[in-house]
Amino acid sequence: MTKLEQLLSQYAAYHLDHKNILTHFVGIPLIVFAIVCLTARAGVMLSGIELTIALLILIASGMYYLSLDRIFGLIMLVIYAIAYPFAYKIAQFDTSLWLSLSVGIFIIGWAFQFVGHFYEKKKPAFMDDIMGLAIGPLFVLAEMVFMLGFRKGLEQRILDHAHLLRAKMDNKQISALN
Repeated sequence: MTKLEQLLSQYAAYHLDHKNILTHFVGIPLIVFAIVCLTARAGVMLSGIELTIALLILIASGMYYLSLDRIFGLIMLVIYAIAYPFAYKIAQFDTSLWLSLSVGIFIIGWAFQFVGHFYEKKKPAFMDDIMGLAIGPLFVLAEMVFMLGFRKGLEQRILDHAHLLRAKMDNKQISALN
């Protein structure tokens, strides 16, 4: 099992309900966008280019995703390249509008997340493993790719392992109750 399969399986074990996955299609992009908006305001000028904290985060996460899977990593970098200018534009608004929009988007994103986990009847993955915060955006991208009919073998391996992990989690909960 590759590192990608392992990480996505662990995340998927908390996300087997279709309604939960659908809420993540909205929640996770909103959360990521809000974080980019919040961090796009702080930066330094280097050779005429503003290097913001947001840009560093996007580059680092994009490189991490590339190390896990070239196809997903490239798609994520394209998505980041499209989203960053919008986030940067919001970061240039006056302070109250920038903060209100960024924090509002962040809160709405998390509301979607928690509604999804209500359907799932499982806590979010990051509560057991902080790595879930980094894998969430990659999970949403992978699910979209799978829904479009691509990489079905990868999807099946992830789902098979996720169901095994979920059964272990459920058995632990039952054991803890007894």
